[in-house]
Amino acid sequence: MSTSSNQNIRFWPIMIAIFFGAFLSILGISTINVALSIFMQDFHTDLSTVQWTLTGFMLSLGTIAPLTGFLGNKFGYKNVYLYAMIGFVLFSLLCGFSWNAGSLITFRIIQGIFTGLVMPATMTIIFQTIPKEQQPFAVSIWGLSGMLAPAFGPTISGWLIEQFNWRWIFFMNVPIGIVAILFIIAMIPDIRLGVAKQLDKLGLATVVLSSVALLVALSEGRQWGWDSGKVIGLFVFGALMLVAFIWRELKAENPLLDLRVFKNYRFSITLVANTIITISLYSGTLLVPLFLQNVQAITAMDTGLILLPSSLVMALAMPIAGKLYPRIGAKWMTIGGLVLIIVGSYEMTHLHTDSSHFYIIFWMAVRNLGVSFAAAATSTAGMEEIQPQMVGHASSVTNWVRNVGGSFAIALFTSLLASHTITHATDLTQAGQESAKTIPLFAFTLSVNDVFMIATYIAVVAIPFTLVIRKKAMRAKTVTAAA
Repeated sequence: MSTSSNQNIRFWPIMIAIFFGAFLSILGISTINVALSIFMQDFHTDLSTVQWTLTGFMLSLGTIAPLTGFLGNKFGYKNVYLYAMIGFVLFSLLCGFSWNAGSLITFRIIQGIFTGLVMPATMTIIFQTIPKEQQPFAVSIWGLSGMLAPAFGPTISGWLIEQFNWRWIFFMNVPIGIVAILFIIAMIPDIRLGVAKQLDKLGLATVVLSSVALLVALSEGRQWGWDSGKVIGLFVFGALMLVAFIWRELKAENPLLDLRVFKNYRFSITLVANTIITISLYSGTLLVPLFLQNVQAITAMDTGLILLPSSLVMALAMPIAGKLYPRIGAKWMTIGGLVLIIVGSYEMTHLHTDSSHFYIIFWMAVRNLGVSFAAAATSTAGMEEIQPQMVGHASSVTNWVRNVGGSFAIALFTSLLASHTITHATDLTQAGQESAKTIPLFAFTLSVNDVFMIATYIAVVAIPFTLVIRKKAMRAKTVTAAA
């Protein structure tokens, strides 16, 4: 078992290696949003089917996260990160060769399993290897990688689709992934603070069954009927499995996911706020590309360009947030971010079929600026009181809750979008004020506004949790490291 002293840690080489992998894993989410309409056309299917390329991917992101602590203790977080990136590259290649919607969804779900190990592994490497006074800055760089991916992802995706075809949004991961793999081998130290324990197979089974059952119920509830036996049965089964998972993890000698981290008040409160922020973020990344392409008939390339400015704002604000965090503190930084998210989300509820692109860019930029500040604050505040030996479990819990919550949100938003579109189309037809040609466009626009309003309410829910974040004494300055 190899170890390394913190005195020999070189900040920038480690962060460069982490940056590449984290960027690529988030890129796997952001490039898909622009392509959903293309998948519907190429595979001759509907949104409820192709959304599984996103929700299935995110579900596997969340359900694999509890394994990170076990795998990290057994093989070392460097090795977990390394083999996760190898798997990601391999299944990116297979996604590019998909022959129908079913094969693409299958490969995406398996790709998500490997991707789901990257973020908790890289977060754990930061908190186990980087000196404590440099951790807020390191987290901001780690967060920057996750923000740059959605900034450039839609634009790159749109360009590749327009110049070649959708398969290249997966093929492009291969060369970048190979560079990331080489950087991991060369730059990440092998530090192991935990001890390998027996795998909690029952815990793994219950968390997977619970997540799958609840996601299927949310995704198919509109088509099957929310009061149908299948949907109710899945909700009940999923809830029972979730209770069984929690009971198992609290009782097991070697739990898959050490839920004792929730005893840390600061971690628990900030995780709730961070999950709500994540859900709010995904509402925009899902709805805006669909609106631009389905209502305004914008190309994939132009959609990416319209999303670029607001995403760049989010990316560039992240390192600034890391620098401001020690001075402002978690509570007020998160509240400020949430206010921007709420205002921006509310303004996005006023879309029209002919809304200007400047309007969309501006209010999405306001939302994303808020996401940067709130996400940076809650991510750092939640982890800074966790003991080094518990960081692996804490990062696994964080990614499990956040990604499963995000996949549920996307499934719910997609279902609501479809059901509200049908309702609005019926109402507009009965009113007789619009032509048969324009009714689908107006109905879809109104349903997008409805879902943005729900996202606004969700962001408001985070404020009470933020108000009770306890103040923690921190150094007044974040010391940046030399390479």
